[in-house]
Amino acid sequence: MCAHVLVAEDDEMQAELLRRSLLSEGHTATVVHDGSAALDAARRLRPDLVVLDLMLPVIDGFGVCRVLRRDDDIPVLMLTARSGEDDVLLGLELGADDYMTKPYSPRELMARIRTVLRRSGRAAGRREDPVVRAAGIAVDPERHEVRCDGAAVECTPAEFEILLAMVAEPERVFSRRQLLECTRGTDRASTERAVDVHIMNLRRKIEADPRSPARLLTVFGVGYKLSGGRG
Repeated sequence: MCAHVLVAEDDEMQAELLRRSLLSEGHTATVVHDGSAALDAARRLRPDLVVLDLMLPVIDGFGVCRVLRRDDDIPVLMLTARSGEDDVLLGLELGADDYMTKPYSPRELMARIRTVLRRSGRAAGRREDPVVRAAGIAVDPERHEVRCDGAAVECTPAEFEILLAMVAEPERVFSRRQLLECTRGTDRASTERAVDVHIMNLRRKIEADPRSPARLLTVFGVGYKLSGGRG
């Protein structure tokens, strides 16, 4: 099953690892880092599942779960670094569908996510399509193929991983460090400055005018984003 999963995790490295695991399973993922952003994203995006860290800033996971259960029936899988039984029981009493304690095995977490989705039926009937699409770009993580406006685009492994991350979350601003993390499995010698080179090369491949990009935009002082809606 292919689902849209909202990840609410304040640890950026953990969130990125979880996002990449979800993409490798054929899901799409939206990542937020505090409880207020989690509630806003849940209302706007209506995800199939929320993976919710309990120790979030602004509004903690208990508060987020309480509001989600009051307003909606979105399944919730809690992540907690707390080993106390009381915390787990409170989360379940608030309506969480399942929980895992940190540190966790990514493979086990993906299995738990599949179980919750299957049990809830939220993703039932969706076509199992691993292709991620946005801004006229289609990225197929299984076939390792990229198409832009229907035409095939040849990408290096690092370029592919960067583009996959950005197409999965259009309009999200990625820092160079975050994009660098996307390439760790393909280019361990890379640096944050190398990300600029990858972006420049991608612009040559997907932009009508690389000197005046319309898709792959610079957000000055922060990083880069892919501009354009899904599809």
